[in-house]
Amino acid sequence: MKYWTLTEADIDRIAVGCGILGTGGGGSTYHGSLRAKALLREGKRIRMVRPADMAPDAQIIGIGGIGAPTVGIEKIAEGGEGVRLMHALERHMGRKVDALLGDEVGGGNGIAPMLTAAMVDLPVVDADGMGRAFPEVQMTTFFIHGQPVQPAALADADGNVLIVTEATTPKMLEKLLRASTIAMGCTALMTTAPMSGDFVRRFGVPHTTSQAWSLGNAVLNARAAKEDPVEAILRQSGGMRLMRGKVTDIARRVSAGFNRGTLTVAGLDDDAGRSIAIEIQNEYLIAREGETIITMVPDLICIVDSETGRAIGTEELRYGLRIDVLSMPAPVLLRSEIALESVGPRAFGYDFDFVPVGISADAPAVPQYEEDA
Repeated sequence: MKYWTLTEADIDRIAVGCGILGTGGGGSTYHGSLRAKALLREGKRIRMVRPADMAPDAQIIGIGGIGAPTVGIEKIAEGGEGVRLMHALERHMGRKVDALLGDEVGGGNGIAPMLTAAMVDLPVVDADGMGRAFPEVQMTTFFIHGQPVQPAALADADGNVLIVTEATTPKMLEKLLRASTIAMGCTALMTTAPMSGDFVRRFGVPHTTSQAWSLGNAVLNARAAKEDPVEAILRQSGGMRLMRGKVTDIARRVSAGFNRGTLTVAGLDDDAGRSIAIEIQNEYLIAREGETIITMVPDLICIVDSETGRAIGTEELRYGLRIDVLSMPAPVLLRSEIALESVGPRAFGYDFDFVPVGISADAPAVPQYEEDA
């Protein structure tokens, strides 16, 4: 089997790329990247595997954070939550887990499965269920295409572990896990039901860690060459710049376990005189210019620092920040009719249908995959 064994330099690139793909959510990559590099220095290894290389009957679980990103910055994870989740599920199912993946590649959740994988020496599948970040548990290509609702599990930094053995629908699972997360202090680590290798190959968004690495590599190379990192992001992603501007207003609150609010950006330079409003539920969902919607979920709205290309999460927004607002096409699997029922604008309560921007394309795997020694 071919593996990609990560280095600290790879972690740096993946963290930058996951931040961009996080569309404002998924949690900060800062703590996760520090922990990942510390584990490598302890002699642990983080190995990625392509979904096509997984055995059809492999047992794979997704691991990621749940809660409000603003809380996650201050309430740091203990570190062993993922191991406790995995062992709890293994005891419940009577079968060992073969590999991990992230339900969403965006933000810190793109790094979260690597930390647990390093501690238990399991590979991480180079795929996820979103190709970005979404605020709710059921909003994955896995649940959209029939992933079982149970068993699922939740763990916090204090040692509490909850296993959901019955839930009627993926949406009900979201409600159960969200309520429990609030009880745990508005941030926790979760896993959904195990999936087979064949299922992940068919219904996962492929090579999203590779995609994050490529985005991060483009940004870091541009910085080193004293070039515009935002232009590097656009060349790598096939996205478009919606506006260069500054934050002039941010209304943000934590409600029902989510960051919610509205951001206003006033244009600068060539965009002077323009203004756009962006609506938030953990992630950036809708961008409006006046009464015109210029980009909408599930397409990605990414906000980055105009000078460095560093992603700006919803929890970091403040008056005066100089930012670029970017749009990128959603993955192919998210633009299907069945997917839009779960992740399109109507799924978030908007009274309009999805209008795509740009052309969707699956990301290729990085060339670093080699036969395991």
